[in-house]
Amino acid sequence: MFKGGMAGMMQKAKQMQEDMEIAQEEIKLLTCEGISASGSIKITLNGEYKVTNINIDDSLLLDKEILEDLIMLAVNDASSKINSASKDKMKNVTGGLNLPF
Repeated sequence: MFKGGMAGMMQKAKQMQEDMEIAQEEIKLLTCEGISASGSIKITLNGEYKVTNINIDDSLLLDKEILEDLIMLAVNDASSKINSASKDKMKNVTGGLNLPF
């Protein structure tokens, strides 16, 4: 009986590992848009936290310091969204277990 239980546990662990690999590939394909200044700045990040697009309204090009701050806010917004989506996807795979990835 112990061997059957151990084999079942090993099969479940293997399935979880395969599901995690699939989820990690899906996470790489995610994109999230970070927004600041009521949509005047939009920055898109992919699941690997790489910027894939930046859109800045022309009216913001006159003040460098404000523009820098708004870009930072938009990147942080997008990063937070990717992080949250990644956690949700991994939570589905792990059944809510808080595993370090």
